Amino acid sequence: MIDALMPTYARAELAFERGEGPYLYTAEGRRFLDFASGIAVNALGHSHPHLVEAVGAQAQKLWHVSNLYRIPEAERLAQRLVEATFADTVFFTNSGAEAIECGVKLVRKYHDVTGHPERYRVITCSGAFHGRTLTTISAAANPKYLEGFTPAVEGFDNVAFGNLNELRAAITPETGAILVEPIQGEGGIRPADLDYLRALRQVCDEFGLLLFLDEVQCGVGRTGRFFAHEWAEIRPDVMAVAKGLGGGFPVGACLATEAAAAGMTAGSHGSTFGGNPLAMAVGNAVLDVVLAEGFLERVETLAAELRAGLEGLVQRHPGVLAEVRGAGLMLGLRCTVPNGEVVARLREGGLLTVPAADNVVRILPPLIIEAQQVEEALGILERTCAGWPKAA
Repeated sequence: MIDALMPTYARAELAFERGEGPYLYTAEGRRFLDFASGIAVNALGHSHPHLVEAVGAQAQKLWHVSNLYRIPEAERLAQRLVEATFADTVFFTNSGAEAIECGVKLVRKYHDVTGHPERYRVITCSGAFHGRTLTTISAAANPKYLEGFTPAVEGFDNVAFGNLNELRAAITPETGAILVEPIQGEGGIRPADLDYLRALRQVCDEFGLLLFLDEVQCGVGRTGRFFAHEWAEIRPDVMAVAKGLGGGFPVGACLATEAAAAGMTAGSHGSTFGGNPLAMAVGNAVLDVVLAEGFLERVETLAAELRAGLEGLVQRHPGVLAEVRGAGLMLGLRCTVPNGEVVARLREGGLLTVPAADNVVRILPPLIIEAQQVEEALGILERTCAGWPKAA
């Protein structure tokens, strides 16, 4: 008999009652160091006092009114995102997948209003993950997620991640945009080379394409910059964000330049819950913290300490770990043993992590960690690797 909760997840036999900062606690009182962060969602940890205050204050005033009316908190959050990024305008959603969907529609609408409706196709990269809707699993073209859901949505051409020659060869008169994650998360914590990102901007300018970035996982301070593409000093035309933007509350956004959003007029797109007052209050509270002076610099410093410690683990335990990947506090350990077993043993030791493709364990701590939590995590990793059963 099927469970009341649809069995689409292989959940660990573990439930949490409360969280505080970088820690989660079970009802029995056992404490776990959370270096999963809800898959890069809880950017400010659990029960951050500023977020708790913001959501509590807003909850006592207004939760939902619909986008039929002005929502001042949404206007404020949009303006702050515009001031802090490349964008001129923002559409709020509830999730990253919805932000990607909005961006795909925006690409098609842009080329339609500029006289090229035939330019509807989007080039995507192998190993990508853009969400779980039919459109987003079709964009990523991962057979694992497409199985049982074919035929795929038409309009996407998949090329090797990082291969500029293959990408250029895939451009046709029907191509309208290039969609890429600056750092692939689900694909195994694979950062795009900064020169590759710069080249994508040049290719888009050369062929009249829109550069569409998916920063759902790698954005909102996770790499030590507000958004990961800033390391390459480029400006996209469209960008999808979510996860850390709400610090655990469902908030997503599609950001765009004025030119790219030219066709997005009244009635062209919508969302029932996107941009609701409660979500916007939380989003503004997150930006209060992340954009505060010194916050991103502190992320860089702690990230360097964590990475150095992980590199040492790889050197000491080559029978378990093979490589460190990633940037900032979006790091991955490629394993020489099954990554699922590593995640399970770390969990037994009190450290929560996330598996990814290419036999990688994702290390995604909240951005508010202190040096003591870096040392605590490295200690659990050290004990786990040192105690790994030797091959017979």
